[in-house]
Amino acid sequence: GAKLHLIKPLGFNLDEKQVRRAGLDYLDIANIIVHENYQACISSLKGNRLFAVSTKASKYYHDAKYRPGDVFIFGPETRGLPNDILTSTDNYMNVRIPMAKDNRSMNLSNSVAVILYEAWRQNSFNGGD
Repeated sequence: GAKLHLIKPLGFNLDEKQVRRAGLDYLDIANIIVHENYQACISSLKGNRLFAVSTKASKYYHDAKYRPGDVFIFGPETRGLPNDILTSTDNYMNVRIPMAKDNRSMNLSNSVAVILYEAWRQNSFNGGD
């Protein structure tokens, strides 16, 4: 499965009862790595292609060709990724999810699901049943 890299400061505590309930107790089997800052996260992912997901990107997510090991960077639900991350030379590509006119964006969990499912589909659902 996918690894979840979280970057501090977090807007929640992973030990909170509400977080555990929202995760339906999958936190025990989830592969979660918490980083002190963005640079620490990026340093740990060297060698992987980075895709920044943003409403500001011009390329659609389904036009990209994904491969195992690709990394998807999502920003906070309320404001998305900052410009310094979107313009970083660390990024392989910035991608977006198409939206209906006058709709701002999907919530974060739905956006993650859409992108990861497409990457998994393109890789023949490797590891699935």
